Amino acid sequence: MKTKRKKQKKLKRSGAPPGTLEFTGEQRLEQVVVHQIRYNGEEISEVQFDLKSNPGTLPEKVTWYDVRGLHDVALVERFGQHFNIHPLVLEDILHTQQRPKFEEYGDEAFIVINALTYNKAEHELNSEQIALYFGENFLLSFQENADDTFLAVRERLESARGRIRNRKSDYLAYALVDNVVDNYFQILECFEERMETLEADINTDPSRETKEGIHHLKFQMLALRKSVMPLREAVGKFSRSESKIMDESTGLFVRDLYDHVIRIADLIETYRDMLNGLQELYLSELSIRMNNVIQVLTIITTIFVPLTFLAGIYGMNFDNIPELHFHHGYYYLWGVMGLISIASLVYFKKKKWI
Repeated sequence: MKTKRKKQKKLKRSGAPPGTLEFTGEQRLEQVVVHQIRYNGEEISEVQFDLKSNPGTLPEKVTWYDVRGLHDVALVERFGQHFNIHPLVLEDILHTQQRPKFEEYGDEAFIVINALTYNKAEHELNSEQIALYFGENFLLSFQENADDTFLAVRERLESARGRIRNRKSDYLAYALVDNVVDNYFQILECFEERMETLEADINTDPSRETKEGIHHLKFQMLALRKSVMPLREAVGKFSRSESKIMDESTGLFVRDLYDHVIRIADLIETYRDMLNGLQELYLSELSIRMNNVIQVLTIITTIFVPLTFLAGIYGMNFDNIPELHFHHGYYYLWGVMGLISIASLVYFKKKKWI
């Protein structure tokens, strides 16, 4: 199994002033796509936003702009100007190597999270930065890929399931983060299945591919840990927010989300210990197999040492070796060799060495 190397992302230009808007990620779409979703308790509408028009909000509805693709810096800047977003926030949106975090800007808030997907066929873990910026009646989501990361949330909105349609943007932000966190649980389930497969391989036929599989999974577990540990701090701040846009009832759900993140962090540490145990089991199994090979070779050598000694004695070029003149001396020698071999095997069997 080979580990795929991803294209290195661009870094921020050295010496660029804070708030410089420059996309540093990998362009994954030919054209940016923006979905505009507006809803309240009675109705919902969804259209593809015209990139040439200006965004807007309605006081009686929550407006969600789902931006897919970040390479259009001018579009991101236009959203920033309309919603009066701080330049440092726009910079963080375009720099796709941010740590997960939660920040408040007056009555508005900014969240960065990493959405992860796992390809079970290829055993590959893929990461995508998602940025959320929300105020009283609007939410902006920025993601790198065209994939509908928040399909489950959109379906809840369209079907009016649960309480989401009757809540404001703070609950929508919670629902989006919760959707990403739920996917972490699915990834951990895939990791657990992968560990069970590797353990079975170790117990049956450990190979170089098994060792590479353990190393690859440890690398992926580390990547997941790097996403979850700062997310724990971010969700903790989210749950303790006293901003006016945060409804008290939403805080209850965010605190429950925080518990989920803590549980994921604990599972990651448990699985890391299990992976270390798998690595030790692999090395132990190899050592046992090597010892078995050495044991077999030692037994064979031990049996043949006296036989070689006898063959060497009677193979010397002395003129007077009495046994050489025995009529059945050849057969006697074979008999003695056979008795020595049988006695050795019986002794080894009694000692449970074979």
